[in-house]
Amino acid sequence: MGKGQALYARAKKIIPGGTQLLSKRPEMFLPDHWPSYYDHASGVEVWDLDGNRYVDMSISGVGACILGYADPDVNAAVEAAIKSGSMTTLNCPEEVELAELLLELHPWADMVRYARSGGEAMAVAVRIARAHTGRELVAFCGYHGWHDWYLAANLMKSDALEDHLLPGLDPTGVPHGLRGTAFPFTYNDIGQLESIVSRHGRKLAAIVMEPVRNRVPKPGFLERVRQIATDIKAVLIFDEVTSGFRLNTGGAHLSLGVEPDIAVFAKGMSNGYPMAAVIGRGDVMVAAQNTFISSTYWTERIGPVAALATIRKHRENDVGSHLVRIGKRVQEGWRETAERVGLSIHVGGLPPLAHFAFDCPDAQVAHTLFTQLMLEEGFLAGQAFYATFAHKEEHVRHYLKAADKVFATIAEALARGRLREMLRGPVAHTGFRRLT
Repeated sequence: MGKGQALYARAKKIIPGGTQLLSKRPEMFLPDHWPSYYDHASGVEVWDLDGNRYVDMSISGVGACILGYADPDVNAAVEAAIKSGSMTTLNCPEEVELAELLLELHPWADMVRYARSGGEAMAVAVRIARAHTGRELVAFCGYHGWHDWYLAANLMKSDALEDHLLPGLDPTGVPHGLRGTAFPFTYNDIGQLESIVSRHGRKLAAIVMEPVRNRVPKPGFLERVRQIATDIKAVLIFDEVTSGFRLNTGGAHLSLGVEPDIAVFAKGMSNGYPMAAVIGRGDVMVAAQNTFISSTYWTERIGPVAALATIRKHRENDVGSHLVRIGKRVQEGWRETAERVGLSIHVGGLPPLAHFAFDCPDAQVAHTLFTQLMLEEGFLAGQAFYATFAHKEEHVRHYLKAADKVFATIAEALARGRLREMLRGPVAHTGFRRLT
């Protein structure tokens, strides 16, 4: 057991769930053997507490570090902000500068509010939509965070979020008074949304969705959603927390040709420094003044400075095109390698947010073994790959060479029925699990 594994054993005794983020729990990758903690990182390289160096070909800080770890330009801007004072009684001028830049990138929008994480920014957006419309109900698809407005869907039906979040997610602690306020529909299934609208129509405050994520929209799907929102005077909210800045400099909706009433950004907009933005049409956004939305740390300086440096570098270097190119190369490599060794896999997702899945009995065992064997090859790797600007062709080449070797090993283990016995620990979790 290394230092990271030992520290995580201590953490589970004093931190409920062991970590602050479900997606970073070691049980989601390689139970008992994942390094768990890092000492330092740079570019696409991460060093654990034992001094082991890994190339990160997994989720790159859960999609937050879009330029790569410890980007020197972003860090330099942040260091200057720290030296000049990150918080005072007065406001930082960079929040105005950032608002102007976001509105320049999204000409349909007129106003901006800030938060510091994606989940809370989505809660702000829904609050604004309810304040603007005077309504309470929300139709949604996709994952949108941990707040009550979203988890309320599971008060009516315990598995309502299974296709959107994780199976087994318990809404304990969510007030039962929110029952019947959130209704899920499936992406690309316009009939489900139309059914919700037929039942609740003008009681809907908002339609909330990611414009794109694992699948591209069917022809006319987003346009029809836009029309429905307009017809019933509901606020169309695009959650760009994950999709934003992956395809271009700004929201993915810019490439899809459909404009929302509100768009929400976090993660990639500030390269690992806490920052989130809610942008929208002026007549909708002014409703923030009719309710109470306010927080001290939404006024600190580091987030806006990091976002300005990140977005400017992103635009100057056409980072979106780079992410698409690198992601496509990884997806093609998965397919080619699997076909060569006789493995059946499914490859999906946007190229910058790529993922694959083994199509075989005991698929989750195979996924866990993949992570175990890739770790031995010096890679942090799992079913998903989030591309960054720091990922270069050489990283992809070395990764695919290792993946080729590991896929061959898994194919042989499957043929011999030895898949499970090759694991050095438990099978990785597939969804929400209690750790105690």
